Amino acid sequence: MQQRIVIIGSGFAGLWSALGAKRLLNLHAENEVEVLVIAPEPSLVLRPRLYEQNAKGMKVPLEEVFQATGIRFMQGTVETIDSDKDVVVVLSSGGSRSRVSYDRLILAAGSQLLRPQSVSGLAEYAFDVDTFEGATRLESRLEELPSLPPSPARDTVVICGAGFTGIELAAELPARLRTVFKSATEPKVVLVSSADEVGAELGPGPRPTIEKALDSLQVEVKSGSAVQAVDSTGVTLASGEHIPSLTAVWTAGMGATPLTAQIDGPRDAMGRLHVDQDLRVPSCKRVFATGDACRALTGDSGGHYALMSCQHAQILGRFSGHNAAADLVGEPTVPYSQPNYVTCLDLGAYGAVLTNGWERQVMFTGAVAKQIKTQINQYLIYPPKAHAKNALAEAIPQSPNFLGSFNTLLKRWGVLS
Repeated sequence: MQQRIVIIGSGFAGLWSALGAKRLLNLHAENEVEVLVIAPEPSLVLRPRLYEQNAKGMKVPLEEVFQATGIRFMQGTVETIDSDKDVVVVLSSGGSRSRVSYDRLILAAGSQLLRPQSVSGLAEYAFDVDTFEGATRLESRLEELPSLPPSPARDTVVICGAGFTGIELAAELPARLRTVFKSATEPKVVLVSSADEVGAELGPGPRPTIEKALDSLQVEVKSGSAVQAVDSTGVTLASGEHIPSLTAVWTAGMGATPLTAQIDGPRDAMGRLHVDQDLRVPSCKRVFATGDACRALTGDSGGHYALMSCQHAQILGRFSGHNAAADLVGEPTVPYSQPNYVTCLDLGAYGAVLTNGWERQVMFTGAVAKQIKTQINQYLIYPPKAHAKNALAEAIPQSPNFLGSFNTLLKRWGVLS
């Protein structure tokens, strides 16, 4: 009787879970195990690039990769997970529901931007770059601005949240807006941080570079005052200040997929399921969680947990797919390990900043770091080509050495000797 591994989600963790599982099964000639991916579309949204121009080009089809590697795809949205009966309920785009059984389940449905009810008007008036739909909606808004009546509010974009996404968007927008307005006006970008400094969670290492970049790009930073409300006229801060703007973008706060609440087991403050070294949910032996849906120790000496990031999701997926398949067919699992960590933050026309380690020691800035960021965004995060042998070979569950790879690239480009 055929067995089945169901993977919920086709993002970075979902894609690499499917490839990781299929690789293990092929190695051991386990042809009676089906690998099934369930997602709204057979595509990978390049979420780390949604702050960039051309949002419509940030979705990559996966049908050919799935077909080449023997992975089955089912279009739909998982509504319910019944881990007692090993069944998920799937809602199709046409509105019908079906029950799909599994022998192993991998929850890889990612995360979503949180819009706290304490900030009025977010749902009605704030844009975002969290989803493909949100980013394309923002891009349409930016392109529409020159046709609106001139005013300070029209010419001002307010970014609410000065974390990783907020900083990258703020640094990118000045050039984008000048292109949109064609020098007819001088646009204004305002970055609002509830913390006393931008990029508080990034630590002190890269902060001088970030502040220098934002200053050179003429991005106005308002720190130490949270957003209280967003409406059709602009953004109101907790300090009482009102910033006139027709375009407010919310980037603050992330939470794991709500599906994690349907799995019996502890979750952290972001809703991520606690998992063991194999990325299994301890209380549900046939359920694995991965990517932004799991709280997993990276295995570094500092006891850090994987972040909600593409960098971690791609590797987590390789391990969760391998381990779910190995557990099902009685092969050895491989404990998740990803101690090496780098950060590469895009700073628009200024360049970028690359840091190494959890303490975020600055390694490169400016144009050199920008070359690395471009390599990451335009090559490294893309799915493999539709060639079965090569695609599956890339799904080996192992810890990468990103900094070593970047140094190799820089030597190849003649930047390092």
